[in-house]
Amino acid sequence: MTTAALGRMRALGRAELTLLLRNRSAVFTALLVPLLLVFTFRMSLSDSLVEATALSAGGLVLSGGLGVVLVIAVYANLVSAYVARREELVLKRLRTGESSDVEILGGTALPSVLIGLVQCLLLIAAGVAVVDIPLPGRADVLLLGLLLGTVMMTGLAAATSALTRSPESAQITVMPLMMLSFLGSGLMVPLEVMPDAVADVARLLPLTPVVELVRYGWFGEGTGGDVALAVGLAVAWTAFAVFAVRRWFRWEPRR
Repeated sequence: MTTAALGRMRALGRAELTLLLRNRSAVFTALLVPLLLVFTFRMSLSDSLVEATALSAGGLVLSGGLGVVLVIAVYANLVSAYVARREELVLKRLRTGESSDVEILGGTALPSVLIGLVQCLLLIAAGVAVVDIPLPGRADVLLLGLLLGTVMMTGLAAATSALTRSPESAQITVMPLMMLSFLGSGLMVPLEVMPDAVADVARLLPLTPVVELVRYGWFGEGTGGDVALAVGLAVAWTAFAVFAVRRWFRWEPRR
């Protein structure tokens, strides 16, 4: 990507950040809801769930908390942002300028992505400093999982916006993926406590390979084959998200 393209994306990102900060509900959703969900999960976590995994209670909560941040701060927040800019004709006007489609979508996503990554880093730091969890054993795998998850959630947000008629209805259209991720991707219910058939299906959900990569990288779990399989699934879902955006993303208001 050229310097000019990066400059245009930064300009779009600054403008989007200004709009985001003016929307109190969006700021609350992006900054506080993920942390509140992580805290609630920790309070409700039972000993039986912890005993079913090789992780401590803190490790289970914080590794799942990174996935919660990606779902709330990146995915859910971006669906509303894309729909709002589309209905306000912002996306349509931007397409008449020099910016490419990738620059427009990337610039719009930039504030949410940065907020999500900063929250992830804060959770990792809190886990090491406060909960006494060891430093990531394979930081490269952990970082790869977060980056793949961020790109995937951005693409899925853009694809979901095509099904969303208004910013208000985004609260409904994001629910299927959110609920599947919370209950089936190991964020709040470890796959180890699920029946084998259910767990096998849950491993194919979009966010599951991301959560697995986070745990492989942080706690040194998984073989090289496990890491490769998780990376392959995450890349496949990311490719599907890119295809869906190219095929169905709407630049015109839905009226």
